[in-house]
Amino acid sequence: MSITMIGLDTAKAVFQVHALNLGGKAVSTHKLRRDQIVPFFERLEACTVVMEACGAAHHWGRLLSGLGHDVRLIPSEAVRPFVKRGRKNDAADAAAICEAASRPNIKFVPVKSLEQQGILALHSARTLLVKQQTMLANAIRGLAAEFGLVAPLGSHRIEQLLARVEEEKALPESGKLAMRGLYERFLALRESADDLERQVVAHARADGAARRLATIPGIGPITASLIAATVVDIRLFESSRRFAAWLGLVPRQHSTGGKTRLGRITKAGNREIRKLLVLGATAMLRRAPSWNSAVGTWARSALERRPARLVSVALANKMARMVWALLTHNEIYRPQGHVIAAA
Repeated sequence: MSITMIGLDTAKAVFQVHALNLGGKAVSTHKLRRDQIVPFFERLEACTVVMEACGAAHHWGRLLSGLGHDVRLIPSEAVRPFVKRGRKNDAADAAAICEAASRPNIKFVPVKSLEQQGILALHSARTLLVKQQTMLANAIRGLAAEFGLVAPLGSHRIEQLLARVEEEKALPESGKLAMRGLYERFLALRESADDLERQVVAHARADGAARRLATIPGIGPITASLIAATVVDIRLFESSRRFAAWLGLVPRQHSTGGKTRLGRITKAGNREIRKLLVLGATAMLRRAPSWNSAVGTWARSALERRPARLVSVALANKMARMVWALLTHNEIYRPQGHVIAAA
């Protein structure tokens, strides 16, 4: 009997296949080595291949699509409820993928192109280097504090701290050598991160969607580039609220018996985009007193009634909705409700 759907559980070396016929009955369950994947699907008639969405799944999606198959990527959180308790293995995962993909309301993840994955690789590498910079800066501060030397916050203060370390005559040479080595590594990482950032900014200036997103207050070239490379098709989100919910910027619900209870934000979806939107919103709140628009007026009013952190998350939610509107309608941001200053 012909195969209509295959659930493929991917891994580094061994892949699990769960094949279904037209009636939804399992007709084949077996494992394949990595070098057997392409020959297997070349011999197979065109069918639907479903995989959990991950970084490597986009590679296999492009490869199997080139062989004529209909490839669909499914979010891992949609598969998890269908894995039987106490039976977590590759075969159960592949079966759960088919079960989840058969549901009528499931949302699939588009397969990213090579160019999009290349830009996302730049973002991932830059984020890692910046994180390592912070770790080195904290290590230098910690070692210097052991000898009674402290500096104000900010990575740009590390150079001043090292100058004080070199001038301190009472500090042993071994301690200076340790901090000097960390600082040299810190400078190398900063240079590498700056090179990657220039590549990201170049993409933001060349990409039309990123240029439109950069017109939103609080969204710079790095955030705009990341969103443009991550969101393959904005039409997959039916509304701006769905897009904000995908980013985890909506309240978690604990409602029952007709009584609505809202908690903290869900923090679902893309963590890096959510973080950059919140950072951008926090920066805009510092300019709230002179932010001359309807959103600025709302921000000033909200700050009078709510804590700054809560307002920054709410503003990030608004920014996410603006992103959806601009990408959906191919428009640029136009501020509304300018306040005319008194004479």
